[in-house]
Amino acid sequence: MVSWRGLDNYAYYRHSPMNPLHYDDVTGTGNSLDFSQPTVIKMALDSLRYWTEVMGVDGFRFDLAVTLGRTMNGFSTDHPFLVALTTDPLLGPTKLIAEPWDIGLGGWQVGNFPISMTEWNDRFRDYVRSYWLAFGAGKVGGRDHATAPELATRLAGSADLFGHTEPYGMRGPLASINFITAHDGFTAHDLTAYNDKHNEANGERNRDGTDNNRSYNHGAEGPTDDVEVLAARRRSLRNLLGTLLLSAGTPMLLGGDEMGRTQRGSNNAYCQDNEISWFDWEREPWQLELQETVAHLIALRTRHLVLRAERFYEGVDLDPRDQDLRADSAWFTVAGEHEDDDWWEDPGTSVLQFMRSSPKLDEADALVVINGSREDASVTIPDDDGPLWNLAWDSAWESPAEHTEDLTAPGSVVQMPSLTMRLYVSAI
Repeated sequence: MVSWRGLDNYAYYRHSPMNPLHYDDVTGTGNSLDFSQPTVIKMALDSLRYWTEVMGVDGFRFDLAVTLGRTMNGFSTDHPFLVALTTDPLLGPTKLIAEPWDIGLGGWQVGNFPISMTEWNDRFRDYVRSYWLAFGAGKVGGRDHATAPELATRLAGSADLFGHTEPYGMRGPLASINFITAHDGFTAHDLTAYNDKHNEANGERNRDGTDNNRSYNHGAEGPTDDVEVLAARRRSLRNLLGTLLLSAGTPMLLGGDEMGRTQRGSNNAYCQDNEISWFDWEREPWQLELQETVAHLIALRTRHLVLRAERFYEGVDLDPRDQDLRADSAWFTVAGEHEDDDWWEDPGTSVLQFMRSSPKLDEADALVVINGSREDASVTIPDDDGPLWNLAWDSAWESPAEHTEDLTAPGSVVQMPSLTMRLYVSAI
C-alpha cells in the first residue's frame, strides 16, 4: 500500500528512529505500517469491519502479524490493535488467524497472540517435514532432522507453544494452525520430488525463495520414470498428509496438495501465471488415489471426536473419580510398553505409539502408530485391557478403497513397513 505516503508519510509508516528519512522495514516490503499510531489502528479496524459487515467475510489471516502488534518497544500481546480486534463485537467472533512472525527484531512470536486468535505453527511444519523426509532419508547430506519425541509434541497439539497461557487451559490445541505447506514454498508433492528449489523462471538466477525446504527427492531430482522412487514419494506424501490430518490442532491444507499438485520445483511462484502455478485437472491414477486418501482421512477426523482434541493431553484420567476410565492419552514403545524418560531422551527412537481416549464413553478411542525407521518393525499393540482395534488407515495403502478394516487384539504383534504410519480406532 503506497497511497498513505501521499497523505501523511510519517503518520502511517514505520521510520527508523536513528534516521527518520528511512523506513523501518519489518516486513520485507519496505513500507511497513506503523501500528503504534492511532490513525493506523483506526484505518485497519474500519477496513476489517467493512469486509465483515458489507462483504460478508467471516475470517481473516494476518500476514506477518507481529507487525500489527509492534509498539516502539517491540511486540506486545496487549497491543491496542490486537485488544481492539479481539474484543470488537463485530470482528471478535470472526476467524482471526495470525502468521506470528515478521523479519524485525524479536519477530518470532508463535504462541504469544491473544487467546481468541489462532496461529500458524511453523514448528509443526518444520518437524514433520524433517521427520518424514530428512530423518526418513537417513539424514542425507547431514541435513537437520527431527526425533520421534519432537514429532510426538506436534502430534499432541504443541502444548509447549500454546499451553503457557494463564490460567492454564485457556488455549487448547485448536489454537495451533498445523500445516505442511502454504502459498509460499514447495507444494507437498515437490517436497518429495526436489532437493533444491528451481526458481530460474523468475529471472533472479534462482536466488529468490528460501533454501530451508527440508525436502527430499528420494533419489532423483524432479520428474522420473523410476518406479521405486515414485512409490517412495507417494508414501512420503501420504505420511505428511496423514500426520497433518491426524494431529491435534487445526489442520490447514494447501489447495492442490490433496491431488499431488506440482510447481515444477518452484518454491516462489508468485509471478508465474502459467503452467508452473496453475492447477492441472487432468489427474493421473495415482493422483486420484491420493485424493481418495485425503478424503478418507478427513472423513475419519470428522467421524471421530477423539481426533479433534479441544484441550491438551495430560496423561491423567478423564474423570479421576472413576477408576475404570483410561487416561486421556498414553505413549508406548515398539514393545507396547509405557514410555519412560530414557525413551523420550533417546534420539534413536523411531517407533512410537500414541493412544488417545475419547472424552465421551460411547465414542471410539484412537491409536496412532508410527514407524519412522528405514527398517520394517515388529510392533506390539499396547495390552492395557483395552478393546479390539480396527485398522482404519495405513500410509502403506495406495488407496483406502482397496482395503477393509481389520480387527487387531491388544497385545498383538503387527508388522509395519519402514517409514509408515497407521491409525487404529477402537471397536465399540
